[in-house]
Amino acid sequence: MTEQTKEQLMASDAQMIKGLLARGLKLPPQPAIVEELQKCRLRQEKDLRVVARVISQDAGVTALLFRAVQSPVYRAHQPFTSVEKILQALGIDQVFNLVLAIALEAASSPRSNRKTYENFWANSTAIAQLAMLVAEDRVSVCNVFPDQAYLAGVFHDCGVPLLMERFPAYCRKLDIAQQVLWFSLAEEDRSYQTDHAVVGYFVAKHWKLPDFICEAIRFHHDLLCLDDHHARSMVAILQMAFHLHFRNLHIPNPEWELAGPAVLEELALDAGSLPEFLDEMLERFNANAH
Repeated sequence: MTEQTKEQLMASDAQMIKGLLARGLKLPPQPAIVEELQKCRLRQEKDLRVVARVISQDAGVTALLFRAVQSPVYRAHQPFTSVEKILQALGIDQVFNLVLAIALEAASSPRSNRKTYENFWANSTAIAQLAMLVAEDRVSVCNVFPDQAYLAGVFHDCGVPLLMERFPAYCRKLDIAQQVLWFSLAEEDRSYQTDHAVVGYFVAKHWKLPDFICEAIRFHHDLLCLDDHHARSMVAILQMAFHLHFRNLHIPNPEWELAGPAVLEELALDAGSLPEFLDEMLERFNANAH
């Protein structure tokens, strides 16, 4: 994708979002805990006790942070006995990314259709955890770190709950019994003049995520159009996480036939070693889950 093409796409997307905002779409505001942590980062706060107190003010976020760091990615540091211990082990930047991902769920889940939202976020969390495992394994190839992959994994479909809230028909199309939610961008564009990848991109920009993560969210179904784009490795990690999730549920992955070869190339894997890689990732994922 050339810079000119990217700029044209972004300009078109901006027009879509402007129209949707005028029609009542609402971007979730950042919770107070995120704003406070951003202030800590901006002033380069070194006292982990101060940062730990900020996080601990939100009991829900704190509980979910402890759940997130049970990932086998952080096995060398477990068990964690306090927020301060988590900060000591992972650093402020990694913990900030984890808190961002956790806070998004709370900010984007209305009280109505609760079961649908719970299933949606369970799906996104599983993909985020798998993306974290892939990133850890491929970090020397991709230079993408587990906390960044987790953040992208949680945010990648964050446009979905916003479209669910704004358009009741969108919500009715979702089967809450499904373990995997699948969305057709072309169908969304026809029905709503935008799609969840575009909406998710603007949420990520609104929350001031790094540019390459924002653009990975925008193009998470479009790896083949990215060429040497700086978000390509992150999209490949997300695509591999999707593939692992589908495989874990014994459901065919509708994107893999087309995107698979490019994903393997970007992650420096080959078709012969793929089954072993998938088995290893899922063994680690399921050992942690159970």
